[in-house]
Amino acid sequence: MKRLLGWSFLLGAVGLPIALLGLVALALEERAVVGRTLTPTPEQVERAKRLLGAHDVRKAPSGVLRTLTVSGEDLELALNALLAQQGGAAKVVLAPGTLMLWLSFEVPGNPFGSFANVEAVAHQAPGLPQFELLRIGRVAVPAVLADWLLARALERLTATPTAKAAADVVEGVRMDAGFLQVEYRWREDLTDKLRGALVPAPEQERLRAYQVRLAALTADPGLPRQLSLVTLLRPLLQHAAERSQARAGDPAGENRAALVVLAFYVNGQGMRAIVPAARDWPRAVPRKVTLSGRGDFAQHFTVSAALAATAGTPLSDAIGLYKEVEDARSGSGFSFTDIAADRAGTLFGEHATRTAEAARALQRRLGDGVVEADFMPRTAELPEMLKEAEFKRRFGGVGEPPYRDVMREIERRLGTLALYR
Repeated sequence: MKRLLGWSFLLGAVGLPIALLGLVALALEERAVVGRTLTPTPEQVERAKRLLGAHDVRKAPSGVLRTLTVSGEDLELALNALLAQQGGAAKVVLAPGTLMLWLSFEVPGNPFGSFANVEAVAHQAPGLPQFELLRIGRVAVPAVLADWLLARALERLTATPTAKAAADVVEGVRMDAGFLQVEYRWREDLTDKLRGALVPAPEQERLRAYQVRLAALTADPGLPRQLSLVTLLRPLLQHAAERSQARAGDPAGENRAALVVLAFYVNGQGMRAIVPAARDWPRAVPRKVTLSGRGDFAQHFTVSAALAATAGTPLSDAIGLYKEVEDARSGSGFSFTDIAADRAGTLFGEHATRTAEAARALQRRLGDGVVEADFMPRTAELPEMLKEAEFKRRFGGVGEPPYRDVMREIERRLGTLALYR
């Protein structure tokens, strides 16, 4: 009996880890099943903006049942944006009562494979969807176990009171040919709760530090009503360097917070838009901030810098491009000059947060003194304020050879800037 128990213990102690390693080896593969997708087009971003506008919770009547209809293409676009940072991609197919999903994403270095490939088929059911198929690499997960794992994952995701309240808003999910429908009933008290949940408390404190600094800077009576972006950018990044050194903290995180606060200020928005508690923070004195003598350049630059710093995905370029296409349809028109400011801001945000050393290097460069020409390219001879008809006549549309020629010239000019070398 003792020998039997001994062999059982030995098999459990040795066999179980070997079995688990075998499952991992079968689950990981050398190639991605789903290839990377292209950067979102302006039309796709425009459609997403219209969808979000139609379901703006700030305007949603409390207690009224509403239905959000998302196309499979838009759902796939959103998943690809989320997976981009993990080097992944997604493919979605929606049929009546059924959702089919394929995911691929990179995994940390290991001896078994570089990618996890997931194939799933789920059908509509009361409450949560139920799996018909879940396969991870070459491992087929039993449907009962897959359903249990989904339920436990959702329990973990909704563990906080705020997340649970948000989940309670959703009352049903339906799948149709090419569309996913989500029925929800909004509650008035959730708006501030959800906005607060988007930014963790430690990050809110960090943002507050830069809002306090910005309020002090703009309160200086000696400042003119209109000032260069450098006038605020330098002291805010110097403040980031001081906080990084004093706290032995995260220089990239400090730079990120400084750029977010600056972007909201330059674009005339208060931090309360993302942090409800900011209603009690010191307020900055409104002033017009310019870059190369233009307020719109400062707005484009700071928004793109903040997007790149917080997301680090191609979406920042897509949003900037969408705005230019929208301007061509109604407003000032399509401007390659604004795209130059967008690209410069994106580069700045990337350099400010790429690594801790890169973040410190940028802080030092700003501390040594910079001028606008160090980080903003020349915009002379770049076409601007083109109405849609003229833009198509001269450049044929986004992605056409004449358009690409101008974009290459913008990139060439960016390559000459001292701060990005």
